[in-house]
Amino acid sequence: MVDKKEPASGWPIVKGEYDAGDPKSCVVVATMGSHFNQFPIKAGAGMAGPCKTENLGIEKIVANIISNPNIRFLIICGSEVKGHISGDALECLHKHGLKDGRIVNAKGAIPFIENLDDAAVKRFQEQVQTIYMIDVEDEAKITAAIQDCIAKDPGAFPANPMTLTIKEKEVEEEEGAEGAFMLAAAKPDKEIPPLVDDMCYRAQLCARNQKLTSAVGATKVLGFLIGAVFAFAMILIPVILLGGI
Repeated sequence: MVDKKEPASGWPIVKGEYDAGDPKSCVVVATMGSHFNQFPIKAGAGMAGPCKTENLGIEKIVANIISNPNIRFLIICGSEVKGHISGDALECLHKHGLKDGRIVNAKGAIPFIENLDDAAVKRFQEQVQTIYMIDVEDEAKITAAIQDCIAKDPGAFPANPMTLTIKEKEVEEEEGAEGAFMLAAAKPDKEIPPLVDDMCYRAQLCARNQKLTSAVGATKVLGFLIGAVFAFAMILIPVILLGGI
């Protein structure tokens, strides 16, 4: 038997659209944009449920993992969430961490984290191994992944539960809501400059295209005038010559 620890009181400590199983299990299943029945719990997962946003949703998952040292594996599966791309963001957080509050290499719209400090992210990275199965919704494959993790259970992480307070400053994540952009204005100092740069870049492209279009148009007009003068000359010169005979 591997060693187990008691999780934080009331685990999972951050509520959401999660099904909770045995708190001594070593596996959490993040189903991203998919809603399954309780088959991950029946297969042995300690917690399973969606993670729709690349900021608040991820913070909740991480908070629940590090508050239970028994969790050693995180299966990222289910359909990817359009726009948020939260499955990719969760994997990137584990692999690359944060820089200036932003998940490094994340592709989502607003991958900014407010409620996880460096210590929490480091604990998350050290405590669990991720199994990246994004866009996999097949029950048999996910069940097999859960059972494989259980077979490899190394025992509880050698540290006490780490608890966090997740502050939901913006619109709270509603149960069943999809496509809501959480914390949209949480980091204006970090979000606005890239947007301005992008707008300037697009404006430069438009200006360049306009210049090219104008240049092409001017060339066409000039070519037409030269051609007309040449044609007129070819007609007029013989007339003058013939008139002079």
